[in-house]
This record gives sequence, C-alpha cells and structure tokens, in this order.
Amino acid sequence: MNVASMAPLAVVLPFLGAALAFVLIRHPRAQRRVSLGTVGITLALEVWVLASVWNSGPIAVHLGGWAPPFGIVMVADQFSSLLLVISSAVSLAVLAYATGQGAADGEEGGPVSVFHPTYLILVAGVSNAFLAGDLFNLYVGFEILLTASYVLMTLGGTGSRIRAGITYVVVSVVSSLLFLIAIAMVYGATGTVTLADLAVKLGELDPGTQNLLHVLLLVAFGIKAAVFPLSFWLPDSYPTAPAPVTAVFAGLLTKVGVYAIVRTETLLFPTDDFNAPLMVVALLTMLVGILGAVAQTDIKRMLSFTLVSHIGYMIFGVALSSVLGLAATVFYVIHHITIQTSLFMVTGLIERRGGNSSITRLGGLAKLSPILAVLYFIPAMNLAGIPPFSGFLGKLGLLQAGVADGSPLAYTLVVGGVVASLLTLLVMARVWNRVFWRSTADAEDPDPVLLATAPDASGTPSMRALRSSKHVDATEGRFSGDNEIPILPKMMVYSTMGLVVLGLAMTVFAGPLFELSQDAATGMLERTPYIEAVLGSGAEAP
Repeated sequence: MNVASMAPLAVVLPFLGAALAFVLIRHPRAQRRVSLGTVGITLALEVWVLASVWNSGPIAVHLGGWAPPFGIVMVADQFSSLLLVISSAVSLAVLAYATGQGAADGEEGGPVSVFHPTYLILVAGVSNAFLAGDLFNLYVGFEILLTASYVLMTLGGTGSRIRAGITYVVVSVVSSLLFLIAIAMVYGATGTVTLADLAVKLGELDPGTQNLLHVLLLVAFGIKAAVFPLSFWLPDSYPTAPAPVTAVFAGLLTKVGVYAIVRTETLLFPTDDFNAPLMVVALLTMLVGILGAVAQTDIKRMLSFTLVSHIGYMIFGVALSSVLGLAATVFYVIHHITIQTSLFMVTGLIERRGGNSSITRLGGLAKLSPILAVLYFIPAMNLAGIPPFSGFLGKLGLLQAGVADGSPLAYTLVVGGVVASLLTLLVMARVWNRVFWRSTADAEDPDPVLLATAPDASGTPSMRALRSSKHVDATEGRFSGDNEIPILPKMMVYSTMGLVVLGLAMTVFAGPLFELSQDAATGMLERTPYIEAVLGSGAEAP
C-alpha cells in the first residue's frame, strides 16, 4: 500500500485527538500532552506522505471504495502535501506556545479548557480542506474551520472578542453561502462536484455559464483569502483574539482561501480570461494592505494589514499562469505561513513583556530582552524581503515571472510589488526603532510597568523596580507591583525560536524547496496527473 494512501489520517488523527482531549477536559496537563502528541504524530505522517508523493506523483484515496463522481475522494499531490506539512509544523509550534502560556498563567479551568479540543478540530479542518478532492468536501473543511475558529476567537468572552467574532462569523457565513450556491450551480450544470471530473466537464459548458461559476467561486474564496476589496473584516477580527489564536489564524486561515483559488485557477478554469482582473486585484491588495499597515500604531493591527498586503503577492503569481509565477506563489505561501505566524507569536511575547502592543507606549525592549529583539528582527527582515532571506527569494521569483510575462499590467505589478516591499521594510523598521531601539522614557506614553523595570545607563534594573519586587530579571522580567516578576515562559520563547529557525531553514534550503515548488506548479498546470490519479489512466485534461 502506498504511504500516500494514508493521507486521510491527517484529518482522522486530529479528530480522535480532539475527542480524547475533550474527555480529559478536567485534566489540563494530560490534555496538553494529548494535543501536542496528536499534532506531532500527524506532522510525522504528513512528512512521510510528502516524501511518497514527491517520488510517485498525486495519489487519490476513494473513501468507502466509491469511485468518483459518486464517492468522496481525497487527493494528495505535491502542493497539498507540502501545505499539510508546513501547516502542521506551524500548528505544533503555536500549540506549544499556547501550552506554555496556559501553564504559566495557571488557566486550569473555565472556557480555556476547551482550547485544546477546539484547536485540534481546527487542524483537522485545515487538513481536510487541503486534501479535499471535491467542492462539497472543501466546503465541509471551510465549515469546520469556521466553527472552530469562532470558538477560539471568542475565548474569554470579552466584549471586543465577541464583537470581532460576530463580524468574522457573519462575513464567513456570507462567503460560505456564496460557495454553497456555486456548488449547487456547478452540480446543476455538470452533474458532479469532483474536481478532477469538473476539470473535464466544465470545458463543455458555454462561456457565459463558465464565467458565472468562475466569478462565484472566486468571490467566495476571495473573502476567505482576504483579497481587496473583500479584506475589510480581517484587521478588526484577528487582533482581538488571544495571542496563540491570532498567530495560527494569521498563518493558516487565509492560506486555505489562497489554496482554493490556486486549485480553481489551475484545475477548473485554466484559461487566461480572468488573469487581468486578478492582476488588478493583486495590485490593489498589495498596496491598500501595506498603506493600512503604515497608518497603524498597534503591532497586531499593523501585522494584520501586512498579512492582507502579502496575499496580493500570492494572487500576483496565480494571475501570471506560468510555471515560474505559480512556483513562486507556492514558495511564497510556505514562506509566509511560517514568517507571519512567528511575527504574531513574537508580538504576543512583546505584549506579555511590555504590557501592551502599542508602539507609542513601548521602548527599550532591546535592553530589557535581547532575545526578544532577535526573535523579532529576523522574521521582520524576512517579511520585508531583505536578502538573502526566503522572503527576498520568493519576491524575486514573482518579479522575474512578471518581467517574463512582459505585459504592461505585469510590469505595473512588478513596480507595485517593489513599492509594497519597501513600505513593508519601513513598517518593520519603525516597530524596531520605537519598540526595541529607543529608550523606554522616550516613548510618547510609556507604560508605567515597563518604565518601572527599565534598566539604567549601566544596564541594571531601576532602583524602583528593585525596591518594589521580590525578584527582578532585567532581561526577561515583568514588573507586577509588589509581586514577584514572572519571566517569559520558556516554552513560549522556545516555540517561537523554533519557528524563527524554520524560517531561516527555508533560506538555507531554498534551492530544494523551490525545486519542489516548481514540480508542484508544473503538475498543477499540466492537470493530467491529478485527473488521472482520481479518474484513472486515460482520463486526460481537455
């Protein structure tokens, strides 16, 4: 039996882990171990599947033995397998981060106890979406994500989180409704919802019907991917959630929407009819997102706007419809999942150490916590595209693909991509300058807690902090009135460090990773390997 045929276990294992974690809801320590072990085993399985698919090509698993278009099929190809691996690696890091935070805060009961089972359901939903071989199963994956993400977003029950959760749910439900309408229309027109079967049958429809179905799917997926002008909901929703939740949302949820767009454009609608509109959308997403980031003073909101901006780079590569452009998109998606998640995790540490995430109230963190400064600086420069980081390599691939296209619109996007990259560098440098480089006293409205623990000119803690606490660690400490100052939890720091190292590894191993991305792009544009894996040999793409 081919290893890749075990790919559905990437969905089954998190569900089983969620059930066990829920049973252990009154035993937090055991619950954490079950959650970490489940995601770790799932990651190992997915690495095995990726290695198999890389050598043998796409593998389809027909659940229940029902052949398409009558049964549910899950497909593991190079693109989906690669996303499975990177999403589980990021999920494991964020889960370790959340575990460290929960253990340090003593959150043993209440609504926090449902975090672990809900988180595992979220992991299962992401895996289901990446493996879905038909539109309805993809819809189910999105709904699993919606249910789990609403619970995670509203943990703690604060007013701001409930309001953000309601906005998020309303927008997601509208997107899901559009997607469901599109599925019904696709089935009515073709008699199937299996992606491989649709790749053959959609070409037989008249152009008007094809375009209507194409637009409906793009709008539904565009909302989930947060492309302009459908991205208005994201900056107000993500920053209100707890730090681990915001990190995993930023890294994964929008990328599921991007994945769906890539599948739609390469497998179902391979013509270039919508390339020009997609390029315009990509340009506006890049520029509007980064201009929004420039205007922010809160780090989490700023990162939310940069997230929107960098979705534009991915849509740019899809719109080019070339091997180089699509390969650069695959590479950039993997890069961005890792880097964006690590930056939100660092922001959670900044908020814990400094008391807030506003750049107007922070300062001097480079002295207070040098390791925190390093953990921010590396992914920040990577996101900005500074050589030789993977962000630079991914953007360079996209710009080369744009120049190779040669159209005026592609050249405009190349210029827009460079401008957006420079503005990203400006935003990242501003955070570094204000939060880490300047002294705490120079902040416009310094946090009293941070000001009290700021070291003096010699680098030692202030006398006020020494008098007011039982213990002061000027490197990792947190002033808390007359109480002992807790240090940053080691597991939170180590998990963030691990993700930052993973981002560096993408730079070191950029050659093999880009080769895999090119193979994935070639297979998606050829379409025949995917179709034959599902429908059998001889079923070629039209």
